[in-house]
Amino acid sequence: MRERVGGRRAPLLGWMAGLALVAVPALPGVQASERFAGKGEIELAFAPRDDTEKVVISLIRSARKTLEVHAYAFTSRGIADAMAAAQRRGVRVEVLADAQMNRREKGNAISRLLAAGVPVAFETRYNAAHNKVLIVDAEGPRCAVLTGSYNFTWSADNRNAENILIVRDHCELARAYRANWLRHRKEATRVTSLPWQE
Repeated sequence: MRERVGGRRAPLLGWMAGLALVAVPALPGVQASERFAGKGEIELAFAPRDDTEKVVISLIRSARKTLEVHAYAFTSRGIADAMAAAQRRGVRVEVLADAQMNRREKGNAISRLLAAGVPVAFETRYNAAHNKVLIVDAEGPRCAVLTGSYNFTWSADNRNAENILIVRDHCELARAYRANWLRHRKEATRVTSLPWQE
């Protein structure tokens, strides 16, 4: 299936086959913490060429049960409003954000999430909580993971060279991302208002 929503979508198996042609064997003793067989579908979008914010909002609207979010910088009102709308329609939405980047109220979309009752926690353990991830319905059946360089900001959508990668229908991968999100959530501090001070 090929569909376009401001980005590019291609079958994962074809992408993986192309990657296998240029793949270099892993060095002895060097491995990623987790490996998965390729399956599902991959969608790509590149800012500022594609309407990346529209792609992100479309993914948020597709959530039916859960939406876990990692955010570094978060100033996009449109993305925050889509998350709040998901919460209102019964999706369990939770956001983890970098404390330093999001502690101020001015210019920050976190306050919109808090006003909508979306649970938000700040990560303080790391120099930078630099993850940019959306995990949609990790238990399936229509799971998805979005990751990439894209911050949830106007600048990321309009000024910066950014990318997003969405992997759909690979629920084992989505559950691995959610397990990592849960590890981070245990160490994060719940936020109820901005400005925030440690």
